[in-house]
Amino acid sequence: MANTSIFNSIRKTLLPKADTHNAAGGLAYQLDDKEALAQYVVTGCFNGTFYHSAEGQLKKVIKLAAKVDDKFLAQTAVYSRNRAYMKDAPALLCAILAGRNTELFKEVFSEVIDNGKMLRNFVQIMRSGVTGRNSLGSASKKQVQAWLNRVHDDALLYASVGNSPSLADVIKMVHPRAKSAERNAYYGYLIGRKVEQSLLPEKVQAFEAWKKDKSKTVVLPNVPFQLLTAQQLTKADWMKIAQNAPWQMTRMNLNTFARQGVLEKQGMVQMIAGKLSNRNLVERSRVFPYQLLAAYKNASDEVPVEIRNALQEAMEISLENVPEIVGKVAVCVDVSGSMHSPATGYRKGASSAVRCIDVAALVGAAILRKNPDAIILPFENDVVKVGLNPYDSVMTNAKILSTLPFGGTNCSAPLRWLNRNKQDVDMVIYVSDNESWLDSPHYGNFSNGNATTTIKEWATLKKRCRKAKMACIDITPHDTQQAKSREDILNIGGFSDQVFKLLAQYANGDLTDGHCVSEIKKEEIKTEI
Repeated sequence: MANTSIFNSIRKTLLPKADTHNAAGGLAYQLDDKEALAQYVVTGCFNGTFYHSAEGQLKKVIKLAAKVDDKFLAQTAVYSRNRAYMKDAPALLCAILAGRNTELFKEVFSEVIDNGKMLRNFVQIMRSGVTGRNSLGSASKKQVQAWLNRVHDDALLYASVGNSPSLADVIKMVHPRAKSAERNAYYGYLIGRKVEQSLLPEKVQAFEAWKKDKSKTVVLPNVPFQLLTAQQLTKADWMKIAQNAPWQMTRMNLNTFARQGVLEKQGMVQMIAGKLSNRNLVERSRVFPYQLLAAYKNASDEVPVEIRNALQEAMEISLENVPEIVGKVAVCVDVSGSMHSPATGYRKGASSAVRCIDVAALVGAAILRKNPDAIILPFENDVVKVGLNPYDSVMTNAKILSTLPFGGTNCSAPLRWLNRNKQDVDMVIYVSDNESWLDSPHYGNFSNGNATTTIKEWATLKKRCRKAKMACIDITPHDTQQAKSREDILNIGGFSDQVFKLLAQYANGDLTDGHCVSEIKKEEIKTEI
């Protein structure tokens, strides 16, 4: 009888042959269709990146979606919205599903299209023609009508902020008919018709009364910030806006509040700081840790230290899913030139100030905070020396890592450093854009049977550390990898706290197949195919 343990041992030592080139020209491994779709939808914002155009990303997602089954498409749409907190990609998948499987589309619509912004995204995509038609169609129209009739009055008011299309455009397209005269009057109001004011929600009536009150003696209504700022506001109005502001709006408008004198009133600093560091509000906001980093970095000198500290507290709450890993950990943070592009891609006039390097540095600093004896290995052409104090704040260490000198991308450099220095490790964690090329010249030929240098160095390390695992966190959209997924290699895409949850599962031995496709498949879809 064959000795299976010997054959398994031999199989694991064989190096997989690279089968493609990445966008930088280096040797790489092609993701299969489901892995590639997952990678694109949890990282892609359909804006241009260092290596990929917005149009190229969109075409790639549509092409990959055509290659996977309907159920997986539906599961990916739900996962990318509920776990990865993405907006454009799940709306696109939902639009694609509308033309392929009406029953599945109806089942996942309310989970994916969960607020007014997502509704407008969905309608815009459907009308654009990218999914094969430039109208909603009967199934989509019914779902949009149902959404409008189902949501609370406040949700409609918040949905009325924004254009391309506006909520008024959406209402005019689908002509919703509610069971109550009040809701139908509300629809009329939202599209600019004259309606009986007494039938409108109290907040809307208060807003209209406030607009008509030239002396501004009427109390400022609790309505969306953007509706108010279009009017002439007093300092007292700004105070009320700050008091009523939702968590995300507060985070995004700290400098505005300081500029308008809001923070001068006694108790306002404490109120805003308390709101920002409120655990329930932080968790419900589904904030990305890097968004807190952006708020902290962008806060002007007029924003008091107490509020800055509250942002750090919120950061700690948002990073609680970072695992404390048993054993020795090495964290490889990519600080190369391509990592200095905007985290959510280039967008004319609206590119994020937060770069990929900021996200990578934040992840590295967060892991160090939970694993104080971790080895931090920033890399570009080679490993960059850096001294970090694990007991400093995540913000402080992230800033140090994000300001290191940078060059080309060499993903194998940290592994080579570990091997050269004979360092024993139990877990190696990469945070990168995965576009390694310095260790694999542009003229490298994958057809001659070469493995990537990263996987070669990993094989060398495994001879010394047989139980070691490697997790590659990738924060950009593409369809290749430097280390092929398997039991001891996990490839994760994205930058929500879901990344840390998957990392924790992997460290605890709960993820054994090397990628997160299995997690996507756990999304419950009841409709039978």
